[in-house]
Amino acid sequence: MRLSLPRTHGRAATAFILITVGLDMLALGIIVPVLPKLVIDLMAGDTPSAAHMLGLFGASWAAMQLVCAPILGSLSDRFGRRPVILLSNLGLGIDYVLMAMAPSIGWLFAGRVVSGAAAASIPTAAAYLTDVTPPEKRAAAFGLLGATFGLGFILGPALGGILGQTDPRLPFWVAGGLSLLNAAYGLLVLPESLAPANRAPFSWRRANPIAALGLLRSQPGLGGIAAVYWLSYLAHEALPATFVLYTMHRFDWETRTIGFALAGIGLGFAVVQGGMTSAIVRTIGERHTLLLGLVSGCLGFAAFGFARDGAGFVLAIPLLAFWGLTGPAAQALMTRCVAADGQGRLQGTIQSLRGISNLIGPMVFTTLFAWAIGPGFPRHLTGAAFLVSSLLLVSAVFALLRLAPQRTS
Repeated sequence: MRLSLPRTHGRAATAFILITVGLDMLALGIIVPVLPKLVIDLMAGDTPSAAHMLGLFGASWAAMQLVCAPILGSLSDRFGRRPVILLSNLGLGIDYVLMAMAPSIGWLFAGRVVSGAAAASIPTAAAYLTDVTPPEKRAAAFGLLGATFGLGFILGPALGGILGQTDPRLPFWVAGGLSLLNAAYGLLVLPESLAPANRAPFSWRRANPIAALGLLRSQPGLGGIAAVYWLSYLAHEALPATFVLYTMHRFDWETRTIGFALAGIGLGFAVVQGGMTSAIVRTIGERHTLLLGLVSGCLGFAAFGFARDGAGFVLAIPLLAFWGLTGPAAQALMTRCVAADGQGRLQGTIQSLRGISNLIGPMVFTTLFAWAIGPGFPRHLTGAAFLVSSLLLVSAVFALLRLAPQRTS
């Protein structure tokens, strides 16, 4: 059924979108522990070459995001959020099926390209929440969205690690089934959130990535907050790019252990974003919540990078969890700068920023990892990728402090 929901029905609409995103994140989380191993297997066990290949995979995925995200964001402003979310889920289902059957690196690469083009559910979901949530409650809503991501990464990697012990391709089949189930769910019950009166004409001029980034210059304060957010997201790239490779190399962790560790990170983010964001924002405001998140992430990544053993690495997870405050606070601040008919474009622009970091980050961090495990490099600094992430967040802290408080309150 096709319903357009007024903001007074925001709680029900939020439940719909969180279920949709939750299934997406569960499917994504399932493949995280096994994708690097599948790449290593397809490359005859050559770990350094596999690390570079994973960087190429990540960069290609990001390039598709960079091109497609602003287009899909603008399309959601024109035609509504529902059709974009449904197409995204369908595309992701096809992607996982392709990856499950991949006989070679080339097929696996094709699957990642499809995923990059289709994975628009996150920015469109954020626009959906903006449609149905008043400005003063958006940080909490984005916190719930982040908690949903976390829950997906609690169950997904743990399940993927267990399934991967049987067959490294089995998690991809399960992920594909979940995404296709999600598309069917959305087709039957997901309501539309964007009222016809709030829709904007589609324009190819505004939908290309360069023009989409131009939105950041159009509103006072928006560009500065976006720069802070981009630095944080670039730092995040160290996790998907090197977490599995690093823990396998440094601590000799097996797939199941990696899955549970990733689940622990997901649990930490879920607790902070879903259970604490609203109260922290009410107490100290969005600007200081953003600052607290950045500092916590800086310290957490430093602890990851300097951990001497697996136990020390795990003990740093609760500290890193408070970095989860960063995304909801930054996004809430940015949505205040844009009118109702531009929220889809804003989320597409935010996804373009993520796309740029996705394009740069995997290559940078996998190269750092390959360099750090090479001969002659000190073993206690093999976590160089995480240390660079910590420095990026230090830069984000200084960038935020330079912004005028009236722009970020």
